[in-house]
Amino acid sequence: MRSGPRSAAAAILGIVLAGCGVLPSDRPAPVGDARPAPPVVDRAPATPPSSAGPVIERPGARWVAVGWADLPGWTTDRSAELWPALRAGCAKPAPAWAELCQRAARFTPADDGFAREFLQQELQPYRIEARDGSTQGLATGYFEPLVTASRRPRPGFTVPLHRPPPDLGERKPYWTRQQLDTLPAAREKLRGQEIAYVASPLDLLVLQIQGSGRLRITEPDGSERTVRVAFAAHNDQPYRSVGRWLIDQGELRADGASWPAIRDWGQRASPQRLNEMLWSNPRVVFFREEAIAPEVNGHSSNGSGNGPKGAQGVPLTPGRSVAVDPSAVPYGTPLWLDTTEPLSSAPLRRLVMAQDTGGAITGAVRIDYFWGTGEVAEQQAGRMKQPLRLWALWPKGRGD
Repeated sequence: MRSGPRSAAAAILGIVLAGCGVLPSDRPAPVGDARPAPPVVDRAPATPPSSAGPVIERPGARWVAVGWADLPGWTTDRSAELWPALRAGCAKPAPAWAELCQRAARFTPADDGFAREFLQQELQPYRIEARDGSTQGLATGYFEPLVTASRRPRPGFTVPLHRPPPDLGERKPYWTRQQLDTLPAAREKLRGQEIAYVASPLDLLVLQIQGSGRLRITEPDGSERTVRVAFAAHNDQPYRSVGRWLIDQGELRADGASWPAIRDWGQRASPQRLNEMLWSNPRVVFFREEAIAPEVNGHSSNGSGNGPKGAQGVPLTPGRSVAVDPSAVPYGTPLWLDTTEPLSSAPLRRLVMAQDTGGAITGAVRIDYFWGTGEVAEQQAGRMKQPLRLWALWPKGRGD
């Protein structure tokens, strides 16, 4: 999510310095169900390692076939945990995946070893390279904010978030953020489009940067519930990083422009100075309200992730969904990532699904890792700016 249809837009540090949008912290466990027993998998040895093999050319990347032994840490991941995200992605599969998705959706792996062997039998790993042959890239993180809100304005909750105005398509580009805040003619266009009210312009900003979020909202009758606001549209103005503005103003150092640092600066700034920061980014995101699927035993009742929908159009799964550059990696592709934990050299090696994108997510070896919802996810996302190597897993015999 984010400043674009990713639930688009940005990783906190990535967005802060560049600009991308769409989490909890407990990763989903394998889902048990009453589906038929999984098919018998031929326990053949993995493909031997290869330094160079067949190549798939993508508009934004080269994929070079390798052996399973080339994937660092391949046997250590809890591979069965991929299945909720895999099933979600199979709801909108790429043509090359249609047949395989039918087989994968019939069962839940009995254990991690079985999940790996199924994938090894069905898929071919490819090392992802930039067009110049580089295999090194960047991993950042993003999250789904959780913000306290009120359905109606009241003391302490006066900052509105809006649905798309009725005339959004008639004026391109639409009014800027500053114009929507200050010009009576622009403000009038938003009248009646209020979804809810939050406590601070900084709460609204993080929702707009991430492109979606959850509202713990107080209704007019005093009851409370949690809803999601998802990306609906933007004002067709360019995205400008407020983190970059603060760095250029000498307010923050480049290595300290995290979201917590931006929020802390904004809380201490004068109203005039805060507006200068906010207005430095002319882009405004408009939202739509969505219900959140109820959870059963820690999983959403629809059997997929309980996160916002990514650019693929399926719910994101915390810890197993990532945003990619779709010119390099098609949506719905399983990926093996080799990176490190935020602010750490501890390995983070795991299976994930390419299910989203964002404005700052460009390049072949580039991902934005979806952490989930809430404070821990926000902290992890805000600190993540790690080196990355990446492999794609693609159906055998398919070059499309």
